[in-house]
Formats: sequence, C-alpha cells, structure tokens
Amino acid sequence: MSHIHRYTRRHGAQLLSQHRTRFRLWAPSCSSVTLEAENLPPVPMTRENDGWFACETPTGAGLPYRYRITPDLLVPDPASTSQPDDVHGPSVVTDPDAYSWQNPHWRGKPWEEAVIYEVHVGLAGGYTRLAADLPRLAALGITAIELMPIAEFPGERNWGYDGVLPFAPESAYGTPDELKALIDRAHTLNLMIFLDVVYNHFGPDGNFIEQYARPFFLQDRRTPWGHAIDFTQRPVRDFFIDNALYWLMEFRFDGLRLDAVQAITEQGWLAELRETVRQTVEPDRHVHLILENENNDARLLREGFTAQWNDDGHNALHVILTGETEGYYGNFASHPAEDLSCVLKEGFRFQGDRSPVTGKARGAPSADLPTEKFILFLQNHDQTGNRAMGERLTVLAQPHMLEAAYALLLLSPQIPMIFSGDEWGTRTPFFFFTSHNAELARIVRDGRRQEFASFRQFRDPHHRELIPDPNDPQTFERSRPDRREMEQPEHKQWLDRTRELLCVRRQYIVPRLKNTHGLDVTHLTGQGCALLARWAMEDGSVLNIAFNLGAISARLPSPPQGTSLYGLHTTFPSQDLPPASLLAWLEGEDHV
Repeated sequence: MSHIHRYTRRHGAQLLSQHRTRFRLWAPSCSSVTLEAENLPPVPMTRENDGWFACETPTGAGLPYRYRITPDLLVPDPASTSQPDDVHGPSVVTDPDAYSWQNPHWRGKPWEEAVIYEVHVGLAGGYTRLAADLPRLAALGITAIELMPIAEFPGERNWGYDGVLPFAPESAYGTPDELKALIDRAHTLNLMIFLDVVYNHFGPDGNFIEQYARPFFLQDRRTPWGHAIDFTQRPVRDFFIDNALYWLMEFRFDGLRLDAVQAITEQGWLAELRETVRQTVEPDRHVHLILENENNDARLLREGFTAQWNDDGHNALHVILTGETEGYYGNFASHPAEDLSCVLKEGFRFQGDRSPVTGKARGAPSADLPTEKFILFLQNHDQTGNRAMGERLTVLAQPHMLEAAYALLLLSPQIPMIFSGDEWGTRTPFFFFTSHNAELARIVRDGRRQEFASFRQFRDPHHRELIPDPNDPQTFERSRPDRREMEQPEHKQWLDRTRELLCVRRQYIVPRLKNTHGLDVTHLTGQGCALLARWAMEDGSVLNIAFNLGAISARLPSPPQGTSLYGLHTTFPSQDLPPASLLAWLEGEDHV
C-alpha cells in the first residue's frame, strides 16, 4: 500500500506534476480573473462553463499566489491548503505527496470503542506538542481525539468557528505536514482522531467569496454570521463535499464532527455528503460522521450518520448538579430527574416536545436507536466557554456529586466525551477568545457582554465589565489547563479514577456495546435524582447503573445480583445508595 495519500479536488490549486499546477476558482460574479503568483507575470484565467475560471502554470509546490478579481482587489484562494501569512496573505501551493505516512495500513476502529477527548489545538501548544501528549492520553484509556476546528481563521487565537479558509490548516498551530504527523502519531498509538468542521457559516474577517461568487450565498436569508450559504448551488455543494473528503482521504482523519447542521439550509445535502463519503473511503475502513444538531433529527442517525452530541443529556445533568436554570437550562428546570431518565432510556429528551424557553417544538422520537448513536458529556467547549466566566463544573458543582456524575458518564452505554483537562478535574476556566482586528474586537467584546445583560449576575453594567475581553491575550492564556494540578493529591485521585473507569468500560462494556438499547429507568426516591437505569446489551446481558445525585439516601428495590463493575461511596451488593453514590453491575453476562 502506498505511503502517500492525496485527494483530487475540484476547487483550488492542484499539483499535476512536480513542475505543473492547475488552478480553478468558481467566480460567477466576475467577468475576468487573473492569477498573480510570485516570480510569475500575471496569468489571465480562462473562463469555463457555469462561472468557473482555470489556468495552468509551469510551477510546483511552495508557490505563493492570489487571485485578482477586480483591478483593486487581490484575494486568497477560498480552497487554499496553506495560508502561512494569515487570512489576508497569499495562499501557497502544497504537495500532498511530500508527507510519507508511517501507518498507511491504519483502518480506524469500530465506533463502539470510542472514548472521545475534545481538545483545542492552540491551548495544547500546536500540532507537534499535542502529538507529544498523545501517549499519556492513550495510556489513560482515551481512544479518540477530537480537534476543535482548525480551518484558517484571522489572527493566532480563536476557538476555530471563525474560520474562513476551510481547506487550510491553521498556520498558528504548525504546517500541514505537522498536522499529518499528529494524525500519524495518533494512529501509531491506536487512537482515532476526528476533526470538527464548520459548514454552516464563515467567520467575519477574511471571507471574500461574496465579492466574486455572490450566488454562493442566499441574499434573502440572514444568519448571525451574514447571508446563509446556498446549498442548492452545485459548486457550493461540491466545495464542502470536497472539503470533507480532503480531510478524510488526504489527511486520514477517522471522522468529522459537523457543527450545527440545523443551520444548513438544504438538509438533503447531508445525505449526499454521507453517501459520497461512503462511496469514496476504502471499504474496509472505519470513518465516522458525527452531528451537532439542535433539531434532534433522529432520521439522520437512522439513515447512517454515526452519532450526535446529546445536548439534552448534558443540560439535564448540569441542572441537577448546579441548580442553574437561566438561558437554555430553563428547558430542564421543572423535572430534571425525569429528563435525565428519558435521556438514559431513549437518547433524546426532546422528541417533538415544545421547548418551555422558545415555545417551539423540537426533536423526533429516538427510542428505537441504539445507545451508541448518542454522545454524552458533562462539559465541552460550548457549554463551558459560553458561560460569561468560563467556569468548569469542578467550580460549580459539589465535588462528590460531580464524581458520581463523572462515573455515570464513563460507564454509560452512550459514547462518552470529556473536555481537555477534565481527566484530572482541572479547575482552570475555559473562556471565549479571539484575536480580531481592533474594530471587530471591540464589537465582539461589547456584544458578548451585552448577551449576558438578562442574567441576574450581570444585570449591573459594572459586573458585565468583569467578563473577560475575548481579544486580550491573557484570556487565551488563562484558558490553558494547568498541568501542575496533576501533581496535587486531589487531582491525582481524579486521574486515577478516570483510568479505572475507562478500564472497566473497556473490559466489560465495550465488548457488549453494539446495538444496546434502554430497558427502563426506575426512580428510587420521591424527590431529588436517584435512578436505576438498565440496558439490554448485545450479548443478552443487562447493564445496571444505580446512582444518587440527590440530597437524601435512596434504596434499591432488591439487592443487586451479577458481576460488580464499579462502586462509588457504596459497595456491591448493598441496596443502599447514599448521596453522591453510584453502583454498576452486569446481570446474566457471558464472559467476553
């Protein structure tokens, strides 16, 4: 098998040979386009059908270039694969054959083995430093790394959702080949690696597409980020399909997490993407497509998408652990224990119900779906970083209650995801951060502070001034998990707990996980949140998890029987569940 991988794209610059490059740009709003490249006279591009412009040059990799679309406007390539001088600088032609893969036979891992670790590459120190940290995570029991978006964004600090050049790996983190080396290192360690991609909008600085391809956007439909992307246009559909295949085939990512797909105007495009990926990737390779979808569209999961982030599970657990009910947590304010029981048994809480906050119906029935279609988490970049002060649950929740919820997360038959630093219970906040130009920085800072004006804590304008300025470099630095904490006894204990729970999951749950379904959830007290959840596993055994996130003791209806998996603040086979306790066991299992 070849140690080289490449994907032939329809957009952008593509090496045809060592000394010849083809350039293609969809610019239907232009009458002419000229390629301007270093050490070359301007090259008029040939107008093709349907708004395409193309040319070839006797040049190879490393060539800086831009497109002149009007006499006074030079723009980077929207399909640039390297952007070393940021979003306003020239694009650079790359050679996909320059990197020789050390693990060309890697074929991924079955989905049920996934334990996901979400990480921000910049806070981890870039591609190379993150690669050096992977052995620690693999030894802990993590099986999949999920990178927050890395498409080139303005400046050096950003969550990644302001990306404007979706084919160019963020240059502040390293080179494209250093990203490939990170992925290669993950595969060496038997780790999957996923990428968060944003196909529903572009960032506010550095996106010039509307200047030369006005039909790329729906002029009569606005979003918080500008005009909505028009997925009815064939070149637009192909642009993002190309992007997905580029990351999967040329960079060998094991899967993609699609951000906020409810904001994609043509939902049928998602099916086209899924089917094209299925037809393109090698037939013996595991590639996973993960959704973030506020619509809770169970149909997409039935039709072949691998899984969805289960916001309902997070929100119910957050309300139980913190008592917070402002904002979207208001949807779970009345009966959070019942909401959580629905999540554990059926996947989604909202399955067509009306949201108490918005009054709109949301979701579709999901009880028929296996549990591995849902990704459960206690924290992620969104729910932590979109807090005004970026607090983690280690600051907001009672420690013992959080321990029990963490054990539930890692032993649940839904797919667990933890956020960088959670493995040792870090208390470092995670803020919203950017590195915008001065004008945009002011707009973002003031707008963010105004967003929290309706929250009790920030109704006073002076209190809102305490919300960190996203553009201040210290906001970024203060978000970096403090690794020195791992040397402290309480954090060492948390790290040991993570290792132990993931060992239990790997030994007893993963081999039985595929096609697991919820059986029932029993409420063990009249108040608070003490539940006994049961799931039918693939081998016919039944996984039981009893836990108490309430303030009073609870009692199981009968003594547990079977194989003890884990006990926290109680012991098998006790019927008693004191506050902040958890007990997990298997019934009727055959040894796997």
